[in-house]
Amino acid sequence: MRIRNNVPPGSTARVATAKPVARAGSAEAASAASATSPASVAPPTDHASFLGLSQTELSPNVRAALQALLEEVGRLRQELDLTRRRISHLERVADEDAMLPIANRRAFVRELTRIISFSERYGSPGSVLYFDLNGMKQINDRFGHPAGDAALRHFAQILVEHVRDSDVVGRLGGDEFGVILAQADIAQAQEKAAQLIGVISREPLIWEGHQIQLSCSVGMHEFHGQQSADDALSKADASMYEAKREHYAGKNGDNEDAAEE
Repeated sequence: MRIRNNVPPGSTARVATAKPVARAGSAEAASAASATSPASVAPPTDHASFLGLSQTELSPNVRAALQALLEEVGRLRQELDLTRRRISHLERVADEDAMLPIANRRAFVRELTRIISFSERYGSPGSVLYFDLNGMKQINDRFGHPAGDAALRHFAQILVEHVRDSDVVGRLGGDEFGVILAQADIAQAQEKAAQLIGVISREPLIWEGHQIQLSCSVGMHEFHGQQSADDALSKADASMYEAKREHYAGKNGDNEDAAEE
């Protein structure tokens, strides 16, 4: 049967033109259809996750609880880091002299005990030097106590800069200092003591335009183990006082000779 055009002649009505039907094999048609069809648009993917679980798999309450837990873990990590730094600071303060960047007496005795044990175990000698600065009262009286403090710092710096990294420098009290020489016999200790005294004599303290010459007395003791740290220090201290007596006896003798002249 033939379909006729039923539009009356002279009518302004238009006949709708049929749109071309896309063929199944046309890629362009498929693309156009997917672009115009709302049902074909894929929903956005949520990539956020907690512990490997996507947010779509977690209820809002669970997500909030996990977020709070992660924030608490972060806070605890910060507190742990701060605590570790505080402990490190307190350990350094406990072992360091209050005024000088060297070991205090407690830390020095502990290290001496350790090195004496090492000496006993391996059969190697060790030595301890005991220094006492001469004339500190005169420095304090003439230039003031800040100058005396500067003299102590200057002396400690000389010791630290002219011993090995394996050696230990400490302040034993007031103007007394100690140096532990690991694996050094008495001959090596004497050589090191003479070297340090030479450096001290060549490097005076410069204080507010004044050149302050420092001098010291030193005693020493060699240990081989089977001895306490206190005993080793006591023997080095006695050796130092003997040297100090000789130092002042020599100075008094020089003064008497000068007076006789």
